[in-house]
Amino acid sequence: MTAHSHSEAMPPLALLAGGLATRLGPLTARTPKSLIPVAGEPFIAHQLRLLANQGVRDIVICCGHLGEQIENFVGDGRRFACNVRYSTDGASLLGTGGAIRRALPLLGPRFWIMYGDSYLTASFAPVFAAYEIGHPLALMTVFANQDRWDKSNVQFSRGRIHRYDKRASHPAMHHIDYGLSLFSAEIFEQWPAGVAFDLSEVQGHLAEEGSLAGYEVAERFYEIGSLAGLAETDAFLNARRTMPLAYTPQHPDCGALA
Repeated sequence: MTAHSHSEAMPPLALLAGGLATRLGPLTARTPKSLIPVAGEPFIAHQLRLLANQGVRDIVICCGHLGEQIENFVGDGRRFACNVRYSTDGASLLGTGGAIRRALPLLGPRFWIMYGDSYLTASFAPVFAAYEIGHPLALMTVFANQDRWDKSNVQFSRGRIHRYDKRASHPAMHHIDYGLSLFSAEIFEQWPAGVAFDLSEVQGHLAEEGSLAGYEVAERFYEIGSLAGLAETDAFLNARRTMPLAYTPQHPDCGALA
């Protein structure tokens, strides 16, 4: 299955790019994290080309802090082979969950969610195929992290997320949130509009209820949310600037929904 197998059916993607990025210190005092130079150009340029290559062409950027700079750079997205629209937090920051709630009119009945500081090389098409087969209300991609690149925060087995907590670790947590999810809009319609809340709150509640499906990917994530991650992602993207995008086939046991 290629990255373009579901290009016509791929739902929109909400790209969360509204945070303050305090971990990056002075780098983001006047520049939004999405526009930090990585491998010679603003990071969001790499993200948008990656998404277009994955067959995701309809993107809603959820903006907050310095969001007008992102809109000025990206425009309508045409030069990145995608269609980009914008949803802004307004007078006060809404958090990742509140930003998605505000963007629902632009996103439709189902949509992807990806963090604005993530570069994810795993193929999206098998994830979407599993979502289509199982029809869960929400699906989180996970990676067998074993505390290697960050603290593991997911207890996962047999296609189901049993526990998810970004703050409190548990011995059964061997996976980490990969940074890519699929959601039905009805999940967010249950949360109040105009109120700040975090996406992880939504995912944590769903996991407690047994309503959060999981899909395991075999490739590690890259991120620019920390100075160490920024340096590593810059090196990774510099190394593959002259290489075509390629995807490693998923392990046969990855992604099976219970």
